[in-house]
Amino acid sequence: MSNICRSPYCEYVFRKIVEEDETLSKNIDWIKSSAVFNKSFKINSKAVKVLTDEGFEKEYVLAHTPTFKYGKGKAYFEEADIIIGMTKSNKFFLPLKYAKKFALLSVLATGKYKPIPDPVLIKDQDKYRRAMDEIKAYLTAYADKLKSEFAG
Repeated sequence: MSNICRSPYCEYVFRKIVEEDETLSKNIDWIKSSAVFNKSFKINSKAVKVLTDEGFEKEYVLAHTPTFKYGKGKAYFEEADIIIGMTKSNKFFLPLKYAKKFALLSVLATGKYKPIPDPVLIKDQDKYRRAMDEIKAYLTAYADKLKSEFAG
């Protein structure tokens, strides 16, 4: 929704998963996060902590600039083959012309819908990390499915 927590986390982690796998890197050439709306100008500090704890360079993480549909993000929606959301409500905020591109991360990963809560209001860093670990598990499962599709 705002491209400061879940979305940039997904962008960085999924990009790393893709870069580290030959099959995925041959078939996926562009991963970028964007939001439907945004009033923030920087990535959430708890997301920065989680990403740097996972080995990403702090400068690399801090280079993230939140984008949204009325800025550079509009081009991302246009160029995307798939727009991945975390909850069903994400689709309702998406401009109608992009609805056919929309998919839910939990469904892509497991075949079943489970809303992925926005951790932005989580105060405790450990609880925040656990929320992001759940997202990482979905990203890993989705990557495994894509590898199977690309190999077959």
